[in-house]
Amino acid sequence: MPSMRIFVATVYGGALDVAELSQPLCEQAGFQVNILEEPELEDLVNAPPDIALFCISTTGSGDFPGNFMRFADNMANQLPDLSHQRYGLIAMGDSSYDTFCGAGRKLDNVLQQCGAQRIGERLEIDASRTPMADDEALPWIESWLPIARESLQ
Repeated sequence: MPSMRIFVATVYGGALDVAELSQPLCEQAGFQVNILEEPELEDLVNAPPDIALFCISTTGSGDFPGNFMRFADNMANQLPDLSHQRYGLIAMGDSSYDTFCGAGRKLDNVLQQCGAQRIGERLEIDASRTPMADDEALPWIESWLPIARESLQ
């Protein structure tokens, strides 16, 4: 059974809600899923999952939430070889700010600098249009999962 780790960057729990509601869908698609609320870079680099899914909120001026700062800083500083890694990314933000989905966009950029291969398009959820992020995230997950499975072939 292929493995999936869901890496969560959250301030008020919205990204964690998305991760927890996505987990059963991912398991039904045949993945063994672990949610990481306090991720470390080693969770991605040492014994990497077959697929990584990032649920990332933006805080401040396009910043990563506190629980994700060490992960993001270590990745940006070390730029590990992630050419073997496939991933999906759900970015959450508020378009009334200039830094809309800034953390998710930054992470996507660094992952690609490290050679990781994004599966499908990055989902950007706008809190000013979609107060309940899962309303947008779950349909995206359902359409993303077949592509994720296919990428493992």
